[in-house]
Amino acid sequence: MPVLTRLIPSPVVVDIRPGALDDLASVLANERISHSGRLAVAVSGGSGSKLRERVSPSLPGATWYEVGGGTLDDAIRLAGDIRAGRYDAVVGLGGGKIIDCAKFAAARVGLPLVAVPTNLAHDGLCSPVATLDNDAGRGSYGVPNPIAVVIDLDVIREAPARFVRSGIGDAVSNISAIADWELSHRVNGEKIDGLAAAMARQAGEAVLRHPGGIGDNDFLQVLAEALVLSGIAMSVSGDSRPSSGACHEINHAFDLLFPRRAASHGEQCGLGAAFAMYLRGAHEESVFMADVLRRHGLPVLPEEIGFTVDEFVRVVEFAPETRPGRYTILEHLELKTHQIKDLYVDYVKAIGS
Repeated sequence: MPVLTRLIPSPVVVDIRPGALDDLASVLANERISHSGRLAVAVSGGSGSKLRERVSPSLPGATWYEVGGGTLDDAIRLAGDIRAGRYDAVVGLGGGKIIDCAKFAAARVGLPLVAVPTNLAHDGLCSPVATLDNDAGRGSYGVPNPIAVVIDLDVIREAPARFVRSGIGDAVSNISAIADWELSHRVNGEKIDGLAAAMARQAGEAVLRHPGGIGDNDFLQVLAEALVLSGIAMSVSGDSRPSSGACHEINHAFDLLFPRRAASHGEQCGLGAAFAMYLRGAHEESVFMADVLRRHGLPVLPEEIGFTVDEFVRVVEFAPETRPGRYTILEHLELKTHQIKDLYVDYVKAIGS
């Protein structure tokens, strides 16, 4: 009997709507994630305290853990604290650092994770990766997908707008990442997971072509769904390929070369995606992407995030070194310094300064 289907690692529940946080306890009970209410809830010491005041009455059996930051040591410490108790699940309630720590800790102690993000800064809210700072800089650690994702759009609207903008850049960059994957398939024969590619591409296109803005619930719904789909696409493919190409190489290069000056993940990925699309000859697509990013208040030129042209050229030149073995338009073109400068001038002319 041939295998005619496959199991897709994904959350058993994705609840995205205004007021979802107030129903967290009932969602977990109804989905049989936690009937007892014994939960280990990881929050930050800052904004997490306000959310704790709001949520704790509905979770009387929960134990609350404050997480100091987003380091590997923080995650290991959290895992040790959780191991001392008896819980049905771990809840990560907060931004990306909190959720990544909770992901790692839940995996380490063998408990399912419930992700309750308070902003939409990037697709890590549902990805099988925990990104944590360590002694060597920053590392990515494989973890299971969250068993549930609960996103309260009222909470998202209260977060600083820059976090939503960052998520837009990260989602839109999927389009460039898939183009890089297809390039590697044509040149090197790299296998493409069609389902993962379709999910990531459609997530990016949905955000790119939505007419709304960051103040609209309809747009936030689409953005949240896109980030969840991006995370699931990475689980389907078994790596970050569906959402990470030249765009993310450029982002990583910013982080490594200028760690104290780097902008947000999504800002750098969006800028990298628009430029990468231009490099691959998709000029109309690059201009359209840049126009959409600008409409949402995201940067499309390095000067808009505090970098000179020469610094950006250095970033693009260094970017392929950030992901050895990954083939993108940057590895394909093998651009020299003067070529990057010339292409950047053409890019600026195309999108308008």
